[in-house]
Amino acid sequence: MALRGLAASGPGSRGPLDEAVAAAEERGAPAVVVAAGGAPEDDDEDEGRGRGLLRWDGFSAWLHCVCVVGFDLELGQAVEVIYPQHSKLTDKEKTNICYLSFPDSNSGCLGDTQFCFRFRQSSGRRVSLHCLLDHYDKDLPVYLKKDPAYFYGYVYFRQVRDKSLKRGYFQKSLVLISKLPYIHFFHTVLKQIAPEYFEKSEPYLEAACNDVDRWPAPVPGKTLHLPIMGVVMKVRIPTCHDKPGTTQIAQLTQQADTHISVILPTVHEVDLFRCFCPVFLHSQMLWELVLLGEPLVVMAPSPSESSETVLALVNCISPLKYFSDFRPYFTIHDSEFKEYTTRTQAPPSVILGVTNPFFAKTLQHWPHIIRIGDLKPAGEIPKQVKVKKLKNLKTLDSKPGVYTSYKPYLNRDEEIIKQLQKGVQQKRPSEAQSVILRRYFLELTQSFIIPLERYVASLMPLQKSISPWKSPPQLRQFLPEEFMKTLEKTGPQLTSRIKGDWIGLYRHFLKSPNFDGWFKTRRKEMTQKLEALHLEALCEEDLLLWTQKHTEVETVDLVLKLKNKLLQADRERLPVKPDTMEKLRTHIDAIILALPEDLQGILLKTGMT
Repeated sequence: MALRGLAASGPGSRGPLDEAVAAAEERGAPAVVVAAGGAPEDDDEDEGRGRGLLRWDGFSAWLHCVCVVGFDLELGQAVEVIYPQHSKLTDKEKTNICYLSFPDSNSGCLGDTQFCFRFRQSSGRRVSLHCLLDHYDKDLPVYLKKDPAYFYGYVYFRQVRDKSLKRGYFQKSLVLISKLPYIHFFHTVLKQIAPEYFEKSEPYLEAACNDVDRWPAPVPGKTLHLPIMGVVMKVRIPTCHDKPGTTQIAQLTQQADTHISVILPTVHEVDLFRCFCPVFLHSQMLWELVLLGEPLVVMAPSPSESSETVLALVNCISPLKYFSDFRPYFTIHDSEFKEYTTRTQAPPSVILGVTNPFFAKTLQHWPHIIRIGDLKPAGEIPKQVKVKKLKNLKTLDSKPGVYTSYKPYLNRDEEIIKQLQKGVQQKRPSEAQSVILRRYFLELTQSFIIPLERYVASLMPLQKSISPWKSPPQLRQFLPEEFMKTLEKTGPQLTSRIKGDWIGLYRHFLKSPNFDGWFKTRRKEMTQKLEALHLEALCEEDLLLWTQKHTEVETVDLVLKLKNKLLQADRERLPVKPDTMEKLRTHIDAIILALPEDLQGILLKTGMT
């Protein structure tokens, strides 16, 4: 494995473009940076230029970089191109990208293959200049928020016979590296640009990246028109305010859009039924395993099948976020290989997708293994796999099946199985089957989470207990046994027909990483709501009258505290009413103007008013 070509200058070297970026950072001044061979753009040519600091801000809102990975007969996989050329990747990140961008040799993927991988960002990486775009994150559903510690890689791999090459095959991958988990969207982008890139090479890639740089920012809730190499894609990124299980883009397509080439009904969802098809008899058990954050391995014949299945598993507990690590495609060269395959400790809470037969032995001690065969095209149904004992899994050639000794807490829902089987007999399209399965998972997850939401809402102090002159009250503590008592009257039986040991499932869930992540998110939201209510209570007070009854020292202390409140509200984006901030600024100005002139000068310079 080696790094060469345009990518050969590693993280330690600094080109002219890097110097320009660094200089702009140090000055705090805007910089327009032009890619090699490019020319400065006219201001009116791209409205996005006003969005931030750098020439590539529009691009960076969507992608970190684009890589081309080829196969060198002497060196193995090699990063041949990184674009834009100023993109920062550490040597460890480049190595991961190299190995994850090619299928294992045993997969035998001839022709074109698409798949996805996810890898850990190197520690100590400097925060990107483009964090100014992170505020779009707040309106995203929790399961689509960027994870600062991970990158996604979206791959279009081509392997075709070529007698002119020593090896006899042309092997190359075009890889999009992004923080955004928009699987369906980026696979669609690759379908548009990769085949032509393999014919036309670097100038075509540069032109495609320039198109991406002109895209509007990925704002949730807005209908976006994204042109790329003569094709216009119409997409809408979901928001946290959308009703779960609905797609808004359908309502927007009623008008005739003559210039639209591709309309995407989703940016992130995979074909759920196609992935669950071989195991749909056990789909409810797999939902439990994912919900509980159990260690899970998907052994598949190719990276596209392993990555689709892992992503479908993570997706099945939506709108809950899967808070543990997951790797749609994992290889023996991955930098976390030793960490995840060690036998000196229990397997971690992670879902791994693998294709190398070596893993059948290495991961034999894992408690839950799904072995799948080739995924059938839509309309065909593979033989349903059985639940088998782990000791029967010897090699990757073992028969497809779910290898586990796990006993589900809930009884199997026969209704959904009959519905899906009927759909197969009637040759119902895979998309329609996916809608049925997605709705089933959604209702199951909502039935499970509603009692928890109801209980957590009861931990919120009453509004009348919020005093402007005291710190905001604290949330009550989450007490598992108190929560369990609420299930008798307001448990999942109110919304779900499924019977079983719901209490046992909740007890297990309360010890899982998914509960930990969910509760931390809810606690943060509720604490911010308390801060916002406290701020609103302050604004309703006659603060000027208060200052007349208190000393100058106390008044100055109040001004400083109010300014800190303003900064906190802005920094944490507290959910305050629109006029609250303006009222508070007016109060601060009025108090300062009532103070002696020397104090006025000092306080006006302190912080922002």
